[in-house]
Amino acid sequence: MLATKGNRVSPAGQILKRRATSAVNGRVPVLLLVVFCGWLALPALADDLDDARKLLLTGKYSEAIRAAEKGVKEEEGSEDWRLLLVQSHMAVGQYAQAHTALTNALSRYPHSSSIRLRFVGRDVKLFNGLPDEAKDLLDEINRLAGSRTWAYRDPANITALGRAALLLGADPKMVLDRLFEPVKKAAPDLRDIHLAMGQLALDKGDFALAAKIFQDAIKRFKGDADLQFGLARSLMSGSRPQALKALETAMEFNEKHISARLLLVDHLVDAEEYEEAEKLLKEVLEVNVNQPEAWAYRAVMAHLRNEKAKEKQFRADALRHYTNNPAVDQLIGRKLSQKYRFAEGAAYQRLALKSDRNFLPAKFQLAQDLLRLGEEDEGWRLVGDVHETDGYDVNAYNLVTLKDTTDKFVALTNEHFTIRMDAREAKIYGPRVMALLQRAHDTLTKKYGLKLEKRTIVEIYPEQKDFGVRTFGMPDNPGFLGVCFGCLITANSPASARGSASNWEATLWHEFCHVITLTLTKNKMPRWLSEGISVYEERQASPAWGQVMNPRYREMILGDELTPVGDLSSAFLTAKSDLHLQFAYYESSLVVQFLVEKFGVEKLRKILADLATGKPINQAIVAHTAPLEKVEKDFEAYAKDLATKLAPGMDFEKPRGMAGPLGMRPSNGTVIIPPAAPDGQPLLDPVKLHPKNFYVLSQQAKKLMAEKKFAQAKEPLQKLIENYPTHTGGDSALWLLAQVHRELKETSQERMVLTKLAALDADAVDAYLRLMELAAAAKDWPVVAENARRYLAVNPLVAQPHRWLARASEELKQPQEAIAAYQTVLLLDPTDPADVHFRLAKLFNPTDAKSAKQHVLMALEEAPRFREAHELLLKLTPEAKP
Repeated sequence: MLATKGNRVSPAGQILKRRATSAVNGRVPVLLLVVFCGWLALPALADDLDDARKLLLTGKYSEAIRAAEKGVKEEEGSEDWRLLLVQSHMAVGQYAQAHTALTNALSRYPHSSSIRLRFVGRDVKLFNGLPDEAKDLLDEINRLAGSRTWAYRDPANITALGRAALLLGADPKMVLDRLFEPVKKAAPDLRDIHLAMGQLALDKGDFALAAKIFQDAIKRFKGDADLQFGLARSLMSGSRPQALKALETAMEFNEKHISARLLLVDHLVDAEEYEEAEKLLKEVLEVNVNQPEAWAYRAVMAHLRNEKAKEKQFRADALRHYTNNPAVDQLIGRKLSQKYRFAEGAAYQRLALKSDRNFLPAKFQLAQDLLRLGEEDEGWRLVGDVHETDGYDVNAYNLVTLKDTTDKFVALTNEHFTIRMDAREAKIYGPRVMALLQRAHDTLTKKYGLKLEKRTIVEIYPEQKDFGVRTFGMPDNPGFLGVCFGCLITANSPASARGSASNWEATLWHEFCHVITLTLTKNKMPRWLSEGISVYEERQASPAWGQVMNPRYREMILGDELTPVGDLSSAFLTAKSDLHLQFAYYESSLVVQFLVEKFGVEKLRKILADLATGKPINQAIVAHTAPLEKVEKDFEAYAKDLATKLAPGMDFEKPRGMAGPLGMRPSNGTVIIPPAAPDGQPLLDPVKLHPKNFYVLSQQAKKLMAEKKFAQAKEPLQKLIENYPTHTGGDSALWLLAQVHRELKETSQERMVLTKLAALDADAVDAYLRLMELAAAAKDWPVVAENARRYLAVNPLVAQPHRWLARASEELKQPQEAIAAYQTVLLLDPTDPADVHFRLAKLFNPTDAKSAKQHVLMALEEAPRFREAHELLLKLTPEAKP
């Protein structure tokens, strides 16, 4: 069985509960050459036709069919009634009846020349196993548009012509400019034009444009489930909570809306809420037992359960009526790839392409899968094919453009890694990347008992947009530093940080840990466990790495915001804020820490081994630890114990009216800031009232510092450090006290405090830099070198830390490291290149006179009057002496 949610109600489940209770192809179709000279007014529709359409749009399908049948009998000349009848039968999977209705309509004048019936009829033919006749209908549309131009000048027909043109391979921009935009301008109240334009934007991967189109249409057409569904699709990849809200609205307007339900199923599968997904699929199939996507989702879940016979049967059910429907295999494969099962996903894409070799969604998804599997030659070729066929596909365009950038990367290779980087960056810190990854490889493969058979590819991108395209298909990056796909890691370079420092060494360690766990499980593991192990292993590698308990997390844990272990994957998808997403990472790592401490690392390895066989995560945990209910109960107690033990002598109750750190919940008011006198001074000293309150002491210290009362600020800061010595960050007491000591010229105390902070904080570059300065003044060169390396682990693209490392290495008699550091300084445009060259000349002098002479000459080229350089040159060229 798959992991289930039991009686809990997830965000998606809450929706269900509330609902229950409340230059492209060279072929240019003739129809695009039609010149529309004017618009015919739309015929006035009878009220009963409007009412019948509303029945269809609100999910009253049986009533819509009966109304349409009556309308066809009473108004034989009405195209709209016949169109409605076909659409109503198709909505509930009555494909044979839809075909009969279509055939009857097209056999009678004047419907025999209907373009709209032919366009709708294409799907009818496909789902009745008549692909050749489906193609004939499109060809007939093209022929009719050329021979009977005068008959199709009204907005509804032009919209249908545009949609048909796209299916025939027309240039999308031409369709948009010549057909859709003029229709929208002339007939803004035509609902179908908004749906057509929104769908085109979705098909091309332009989700921002699609969202705008649907949002504008929703303002015009109230209560429209189809438009709400379109909005949900456009938001799903970038703003899932908003997308779920749009889905909820769509199902309020039409509780049987199949597409909205299936998109919610898609989300539930992502969140591993399989029981809820199955319930929803059952409802979908009650409306349309032949719905192919519903059966495809069942095939996906059967695959994830390792139920091969059911997977095969469900796929056959999906293809029962439209036997060569490429969208079925494309959907199954896409969902498997989203579960990081790229090999299985690629196999399904090949099946889709076997059904239709020109089906671009399958071809592009296969390209993505292959690129993530390291099969790059075929992957890039397929990307090029998609772009050549459809120059307006945003994702394909982005990847083709990215290829031009990555072709300029250089590769660093050893037995276990291929690292691709910008050429300049590779010279600056490429060897450090390789050394870090090799250390991670040696440590983690030994710990988890794994021998990697394939080289791991690591790509490091100086531009966030390039990282976003390679990783997500779009230039937007939702806050990720790195991503692992199995044998491929993509990461942001420190150059892309743009003001927010992060430790790239910790990031690469984290991502390589994913390589280990995904390989061990054959990519069959939930996101929470993979992320949890990676964050946990960060902390094991360095006390300064990984996430740790802090006041915000303490508040969330004690405030009952823990997600049960069985539901943790959904916490990543439905996080309400960046804070909640980070908390999902932290909580996942705590679960791993809890399992290792309580049951041992060997049990964790056995859980991973079970996952590789296809066993669901909750079953694997139970098999090697304890019943899930007990695991969840014990973990909750463990997490709350850790939270209460965070600075136990500190009072973390937030005073009423005091703004706390981002993400903190409002106080219940047990601590109150005392009232102020008329002169603004407090009537009572809040520090005396609450001498160990974290927020009161922090506020008091900052207030005193702002007033430049640095000596007085020491007392609250020292109290904070005494009770909470592990707090880090820019507003931590350690950092603030260091600033106080600096202002007071208390150098030794400043250095002592900064040393404590540097050991705890992986990103504290300002502290590292100041420690280098202070240690150099004290000629404590090992400390200078240590903090230079710490700085380089955050940002190796500035000269200062390299310069300090070079200087320390000189003093520590480590000439090779000094030479390497000074050579790197030269790559970073130093302000005094003459001095750097001179120092390199002195370092080379004992063993490499040629290099020494070369550098001393470059020093003199930069500074012709550099006396010491002249003296060194004379020593290097004795024949020049007088």
